[in-house]
Amino acid sequence: MTEKIHRSDIYGDLKNRNEKEASPLIPASTVILLRDGARTDDSSVSQSGEDIEVLMLQKNQNISFGGMWVFPGGRIDDEDYDGEGREAADQMKAALAAAVRETVEETALRVDAEDFVYFAHWTPPPATPKRFSTWFFAAEADNTKTASHHIEVDGEEILNHRWIRPREALALHADGKIDLAPPTWLTLYHIDKYPQVDLALDRFRKTEEKIYKTHVAKDKSGVRVAMWHGDAGYESWDPDVAGERHRLVMRENGFVFENTAEEY
Repeated sequence: MTEKIHRSDIYGDLKNRNEKEASPLIPASTVILLRDGARTDDSSVSQSGEDIEVLMLQKNQNISFGGMWVFPGGRIDDEDYDGEGREAADQMKAALAAAVRETVEETALRVDAEDFVYFAHWTPPPATPKRFSTWFFAAEADNTKTASHHIEVDGEEILNHRWIRPREALALHADGKIDLAPPTWLTLYHIDKYPQVDLALDRFRKTEEKIYKTHVAKDKSGVRVAMWHGDAGYESWDPDVAGERHRLVMRENGFVFENTAEEY
């Protein structure tokens, strides 16, 4: 059976499912910066007259997640542990520090960790070539609607930036015009439900953070499927098991999220 791999599938060879044989996890963090967009005549926009926008950055082709559009963020460095050893340190505190530092380094935007809302944590499967164990935070950008000229990218690690509506980013991905890693795609998919920033952040605050410890396997048609806790096929790594669904089907022609197991 021919394996069908989507261009944005980052998960590598699926043969290895053993954590003991996997490459070590690299602690990382990212922040989804949100703002309420301008009024628009687009009929797809919420009746409030505003539509949420997300800051996205395009990575250099020659680094991790090369060429993809991502949120500000990166690995947690030694300096983020505030002088403590990695084992003894407060991991959440270090993740917050890294998210602030990376945002400044990648965009020149000043952000405050006290405004961050922790809403998800992602761990890739053992077969992934470079495994980032990533804390996901969300925060509102400057209420004055941070202007593009306030954002500075280095043109080397980060090539471009843009404020974009989640549904627009998802549409560009579906059309093959941009690449989004599965965690980025799913985050945009969920944020798109909210017409305003305060509604999204309020929901994140009231909902227990989602833990995405990802299992990926091929279904009987050769399509690769990312599964999470609650999916009937999760424990057995078998997408064809009947039952509840909590998964991302990564077809060659696009991603499809299926969920009957988790409340969002």
